[in-house]
Amino acid sequence: MSVVGFDVGNDTLVAAAARQRGIDVLLNAESKRESPAAVAFSHNARLIGSHAASASASHAPFSSVKRLLLGATGRDPASSLLRDLPRLPFPVFSAAAVHADHIGRRIALSPTHLLSMLLAYLKQVAEADLGGAPVADCVISVPCYFTQAQRRAYLDAAAVAGLRPLRLMHDLAATALGYGLYRSDLGSAGGPTHVAFVDVGQCDTQVAVVAFDESGMKVLSHGFDADLGGRDFDEVLFEHFAEEFRDRYKIDVVGNVKASMRLRAACEKAKKVLSANAEAVVNIECLMDEKDVRGVIRRDEFEKLCAGLLERVVEPCKRAVADSRIVLGSLHSVELVGSGSRVPSIAKVLAGFFRREPSRTLNASECVARGCALQCAMLSPAFRVREYEVQDAIPASIGFSTREGSISTLSSNALFRRGLPFPSVKTIILQKNSSFNLDAYYVDGSELPPGTSANIGSFQIGPFQAHSEASKVKVKVRLNLHGLISVESAALIDDYRRDANTADHMEVDSSGDDMGDKSRNERSIQRQDLRIIEYIYGAMSKQELLEAQEEEQQLAYQDKLMERTKDRKNALESYVYDTRNKLSERYRSFATDSEREEISANLQQTEEWLYEEGSGCSFHLRAY
Repeated sequence: MSVVGFDVGNDTLVAAAARQRGIDVLLNAESKRESPAAVAFSHNARLIGSHAASASASHAPFSSVKRLLLGATGRDPASSLLRDLPRLPFPVFSAAAVHADHIGRRIALSPTHLLSMLLAYLKQVAEADLGGAPVADCVISVPCYFTQAQRRAYLDAAAVAGLRPLRLMHDLAATALGYGLYRSDLGSAGGPTHVAFVDVGQCDTQVAVVAFDESGMKVLSHGFDADLGGRDFDEVLFEHFAEEFRDRYKIDVVGNVKASMRLRAACEKAKKVLSANAEAVVNIECLMDEKDVRGVIRRDEFEKLCAGLLERVVEPCKRAVADSRIVLGSLHSVELVGSGSRVPSIAKVLAGFFRREPSRTLNASECVARGCALQCAMLSPAFRVREYEVQDAIPASIGFSTREGSISTLSSNALFRRGLPFPSVKTIILQKNSSFNLDAYYVDGSELPPGTSANIGSFQIGPFQAHSEASKVKVKVRLNLHGLISVESAALIDDYRRDANTADHMEVDSSGDDMGDKSRNERSIQRQDLRIIEYIYGAMSKQELLEAQEEEQQLAYQDKLMERTKDRKNALESYVYDTRNKLSERYRSFATDSEREEISANLQQTEEWLYEEGSGCSFHLRAY
């Protein structure tokens, strides 16, 4: 049984696997540890990863799948998807779907289906690197700010890809696990050791404060900015050079898709150069209208252009520290990770806030995948890992309501409060006479990315009819390892006893008993299990999931067909060259001149067919 962890970023993909000697990052077909998170289609082939990125000159790849997923599952388009559209080299339609031409037909692909292709690619990478061992169990990383619909989209995508996630793990929880499990200097008799983790990714920034001791780790708080990442620093350079080239060379790069892609790639390289040098040069040949362009920018000028972005980096840090209820002086260290963290000015700003230099003891690009693989090993029966408790924190408070109003606890309207550990189970006891709806929602909009809908879903309980005024409905609600809310069970309880309390209330389900501790001599209890119908806003229906699985099966079959066709064509080409060489050397004395001419003519005819008519043929034409 293979145990793997997948980090699906907005820009790159990383897979890691647990082995007897530790955690290894897996290599793709090009022997690289990272793969581009991109999908491209040609007239008869689907390209994923490095092949899709290298084909960008002729077929613009579908990328930024995470951002598309945010736009498709409940975020306000004005604050997310529409903001990203100018950066994308392909058109986006309703529900953030994209269209691709493949084998003579146009197919519509949802962000969930694109995500399933990336996960299927990671599965193939893992199986190839692990010697063909089947891969199913995995742990997949997700940002802490993902809503219920987005988390369900990840599980749907994994199902389409043939994977069975054991957990959707927050990026920084995975990072913290990989950091703390192997260290013996964290936690002592004086109390837990507190470490702050800052992840500046390609499209977002996340912060977590984690407490470590000898027995495990506990995430105390989360902070984030879902719209601030390394690509925003690239965009500052892009806008700077686009304006400079407009004035100097009289060309409008923004209005040309291919020119924009090339300039953005050059700006990303320039940003990396500025991380180690005081100056960077942008040189692009034939960028547009057959004009070569050149631009120079200094690091101090770049930092001035990014001043507004640098101020925003501190905001999620402030929130995470405030919610953790610890003082900055008690932090053991600050760990900086993420593909966007290599900008020196970011480290400088964080050092000013935390009053210490950030550490870079972790691999910035691989730490999340390694932590996911480690968690998968801990959850899998195939590996023995030392006892180490992993407690993550609820990133946003979740409440429930009925038609009469919110179901309140003593302290708030939240059934699952932000900052408390999960998984968690709660029991709600309600005075109801007939079927009703339980509506789940996020209590505080400020705990979500701007523009995110507070609605989560609705759970219909029933139908049923109460038998007496003392009848109550007991509902068990679970927040599971994936961070997903569900109504696990509902039961109608007829409790015939003196002085029955008819008020609605909520309690933590710890014992699993149906009612309290009174003896059955004092009351008579009848229990009837009730039907639950679940509807989650923005989630795929079962029919949509089946259609996506069928579409993926067709595409996967076509991929195998094209791969086998390529292998057979290569074998045929090798046969032609090998036979031709043998005919003029090894077999020369065994054939007459006329026989050699006839065989050579047949080989020439086969070679011409291979490069002309045969170039568009598939494997089923193997008679040749």
